[in-house]
Amino acid sequence: MKITKRDLVVASISVCCTLSCIVARPTASMLESSIFDWNNIAVRATATGSVRTFFRSQTATTDELECHVTTLNPGEASHPPHKHPEEEVIIVKEGTVEALVNGEKKKVGPGSVIFQASDQMHSIRNAGKTPATYHVISWHSPGTMVK
Repeated sequence: MKITKRDLVVASISVCCTLSCIVARPTASMLESSIFDWNNIAVRATATGSVRTFFRSQTATTDELECHVTTLNPGEASHPPHKHPEEEVIIVKEGTVEALVNGEKKKVGPGSVIFQASDQMHSIRNAGKTPATYHVISWHSPGTMVK
């Protein structure tokens, strides 16, 4: 088998394109130790209440660590029951929520902690007469994040 000039040109162009993609790829900033002041986090209105996104970034041990705070209006749900590969912890700040966990709906109030395991159906709804606010912390372990 003989290698032609054309073969060398095509191979060179392929190598250059591959290397330029690697070099030009943006690097994700890694979350370092930080403080996030509640008063400095923008509030974004949603159809069901509001959300404050504190951070969503790669860390030294996760592909992504995310923290946001949701406030749901009375009777509202953040979304229909769903599941995803990342795990999450929900900490109820105020109000009463009804959470779907292991196929069961349970009502809990301020200070309660809800753990949602990977790939298990879950949902959360404001079950009270006042706004319900809760912190959500989720993480993608290495290899679980869809790129």
